[in-house]
Amino acid sequence: MTTTQAAYVVGTWDTKGEELAYASRLLEAAGIPVVGLDLSTGAPAGPAEGVGAAEVAAHHPRGAHAVLDASDRGEAVSAMAEAFARWSAAHAEEIGGMLGLGGSGGTALIAPGMRALGVGVPKLLVSTVASGDVSAYVGPCDIAMLYSVTDVAGLNRISRRVIGNAAHGLAGMMQGAGNLALDDDRPALALSMFGVTTPCVTYCTGALKERWDCLTFHATGTGGRSLEKLAASGLVEGILDVTLTEVCDLFAGGIMSAGEERLDVLAERELPWVGSVGALDMVNFAGRETVPERYAERLLHIHNPQITLMRTTPRENAAMGEWIAAKLNRARGPLRLCLPEGGVSALDAPGQPFHDPEADAALFDAIEANFRQDEGHRLLRFPLHINDEAFAAALVENLLEIL
Repeated sequence: MTTTQAAYVVGTWDTKGEELAYASRLLEAAGIPVVGLDLSTGAPAGPAEGVGAAEVAAHHPRGAHAVLDASDRGEAVSAMAEAFARWSAAHAEEIGGMLGLGGSGGTALIAPGMRALGVGVPKLLVSTVASGDVSAYVGPCDIAMLYSVTDVAGLNRISRRVIGNAAHGLAGMMQGAGNLALDDDRPALALSMFGVTTPCVTYCTGALKERWDCLTFHATGTGGRSLEKLAASGLVEGILDVTLTEVCDLFAGGIMSAGEERLDVLAERELPWVGSVGALDMVNFAGRETVPERYAERLLHIHNPQITLMRTTPRENAAMGEWIAAKLNRARGPLRLCLPEGGVSALDAPGQPFHDPEADAALFDAIEANFRQDEGHRLLRFPLHINDEAFAAALVENLLEIL
């Protein structure tokens, strides 16, 4: 079986041309159409047929000269990476798969363009840095990274084998894509969950699973980014965002922030959204010894030896409430924000270590003061705990109303 979409073989053809051409030949031998794409920032020398560096660079907001005429190499690489991400997004429909080869600089060039592609498009990146922490390159996407073992600097008995495995791996991904039976005609729904909001989300998925394919994301930073990546890619038709705890880590310097971009997808796509403020009572750190000194006097809870939780204060909650309201005010689609006045997590309940009605009230009041309600955007308050079945049922009811 062959595929009609092409595999794009990507890298700096001025320095990695031999290796990129080798990968291209193997893909073609496997029956995969190939397009070479050049990301060179020095002396562009791409494949005879393919996408040249100047064509990619032209997608930079300031034009190709911002890339190719940059005086500093680091500046040129950053600019080309931005241009390539924009190029990939603009040509996504033409791309059946992508194979990249590079060292640390090449990896930084290639990864943004791969991240611009939708989830499910085969992406394989052979890299000298793939044996370490690759979260900065992969982000919320399904990029497969393969450690090159030797440097990507010529062909030898090791690099031929590793690059060959990558080429054949991408061929297999592309050839097998048409055989993947989804067997599910239900629309997809994205949900956010943390351990302390599990009862709520479990009830919701149980109530919705007959009609919806429920995709649950753990709100660990990457989870929130992955949820919104799928939403931006058009792969979900609604969001039940029960757990916004990643906002705590953004504000207080915890380890599970999803970044400033959390909730921005609502301004980009007209998506039905129902959400709550699950686990906004806690900031996540690693072991107790990693908690910053400035928080030495704060209320801490040792969740396990690897995770220490810190209770948010009324002041922090008020700031987060204002931030969340501002984000939701920009939403294009129908929206319901449901506030559980009885507590926002399993630890925020009577008798539990993070129970703090004053802090919760600061959060709720800040949201209400800044949230703009209209026919499509509504704020609802319930005298219930987030894990009460009645509150989960209210979330489901509101979701079904706007869907």
